[in-house]
Amino acid sequence: LLKINYIAGGLFDQQNVLGRARYHVSGFGLSFAYDTRNNAFSPDQGNLFQVSFNHFDNFFGSDFQYTNYVIDLRKYMAIHKKQVLAVQAFGFFNGGQVPLRSLASFGGANSMRGYYNGRYRDKNQAVIQTEYRVPLFWRLGMVGFVGLGEVSNSLKDFGWDCIRYSYGGGLRVALNKTERL
Repeated sequence: LLKINYIAGGLFDQQNVLGRARYHVSGFGLSFAYDTRNNAFSPDQGNLFQVSFNHFDNFFGSDFQYTNYVIDLRKYMAIHKKQVLAVQAFGFFNGGQVPLRSLASFGGANSMRGYYNGRYRDKNQAVIQTEYRVPLFWRLGMVGFVGLGEVSNSLKDFGWDCIRYSYGGGLRVALNKTERL
C-alpha cells in the first residue's frame, strides 16, 4: 500500500498544477482503427493503425477545456523461424487546459518500459519503440526491446536534447499456446 503525504503549501501547491484538486472531465470523441494483426495479444504479422480525438468542454460538464489526439502505429513482422520484430510509433498530444491526470504519461508496460508509469508527464508525448521476440523451447521465449521518447509542453519543444531511452530484455512464458497468451 502506497501512502502519500500531502504537505499544504508544498511544491505541488506552489507550482499551481492544474488538476491538483478534485475535478470532473467529460467530453466527446471519435476513434478510428485499422487492424490487420493476426492475433490481438501476440501478433507475428500485420499492422495496427489507430487514431483518436477527444474534446473536453464545459458544454459537456467538464471542469477543463482541452482536446486530446492519439496516434498509434504498429507493425509486426515474422523474421526467421517464428522470430518477430515489432515496431511502434506513438504520439499523445493535448491542447488547452489539461489537468494532471489527463497529461501524457511516460512509462509503464506499454510505452517506454523501465520507467514507472507517470515518471514524466506533460501535454505531449512522442515515442518510438521496437521489440524482438525469439522462441526458445516448450512455452518459453525471450524478448529484447529498445525505446526512444520524450514529453514536452508544446510540439516545438520536442528535440534531441531531452530524449529519454529505455532498453531491456526478459523471458516470455506462453500460458496458453493455442491462443498465444
